[in-house]
Amino acid sequence: MAKDGQSGGAARRRRFPITAGAALGACALLAVSAVPAAAHGTAPGRGTHYASLGDSYTSGPLIPQQVDANCARSDHNYPSIVATARKTTAFKDVSCGGATTAEMWTAQGTNGPQLDAVGRDTDLVTVQIGGNDIGFGSIISTCVRLAAQDPTGDPCRRYYASSGIDRLAVAIAQTAPKVDRVLRAVHARAPHARVLVVGYPDLLPDDGSGCSASVPFASEDFPYLRDTEKGLNLMLRVVAAWNRAEYVDTYAPTRGHDMCKAPADRWIEPLQPASPAAPAHPNAKGEEAMARAVLESLGKRHGHH
Repeated sequence: MAKDGQSGGAARRRRFPITAGAALGACALLAVSAVPAAAHGTAPGRGTHYASLGDSYTSGPLIPQQVDANCARSDHNYPSIVATARKTTAFKDVSCGGATTAEMWTAQGTNGPQLDAVGRDTDLVTVQIGGNDIGFGSIISTCVRLAAQDPTGDPCRRYYASSGIDRLAVAIAQTAPKVDRVLRAVHARAPHARVLVVGYPDLLPDDGSGCSASVPFASEDFPYLRDTEKGLNLMLRVVAAWNRAEYVDTYAPTRGHDMCKAPADRWIEPLQPASPAAPAHPNAKGEEAMARAVLESLGKRHGHH
């Protein structure tokens, strides 16, 4: 576990029950009532100092041009598009493929601790993290492996719920205090920054249908995995609200462009990509869609710069 330089870490951690039922119950309750407090705007007359933190959904693996091989980072990922549209005067993109919340405090290869990019002069921060904390990659490989045994059933859901409680729901609940800690650290380092928590885009058909030919999951596991992603996004929305951060919904604007769609229509590539992107990751159009969602949250639509 990465060490927290702030005092009172244990006291903060106690704010969160880590039982799934309690934490998810709190999520459901707060999702209805929690509205983020008004965010700090950029001071008039000065440019934006923007720091981007995140995992591979932020960094944009294999999307041209790759500018950091260690982190699989593209100069056409959504932070780069946002930085150009906002005419930022200082831009630090430290997003890195494979990052978890722990890499906010610890180096990842040649990438230093991501929080080091955030300082007192930072006035805009985007954070997209949590997918690797719940084990995004291993969930996909597990569900593909189990689908072969029961292609028309829901073997993956049954596997994760074999103890009587959904282990992926537990993993999401256990990730909530980790994301909370990241946001507290961002605010501590950049007290006046506007902080945006970016959710994950729509990976699988929202209607629960499947496409086992290109995404080899069992047919009844598609709605289960869709709901798991929605649970992750709900947790991020709630934790953002707890921490005076704004949540950027990238799921709704990418609905209908999931990895089951035809190559021309999809913004997320399937397990064998046809466009330059990592499997089960946004392609260039997906990064553009997330950039539009961030710019909309910032009050400036893409294309009006």
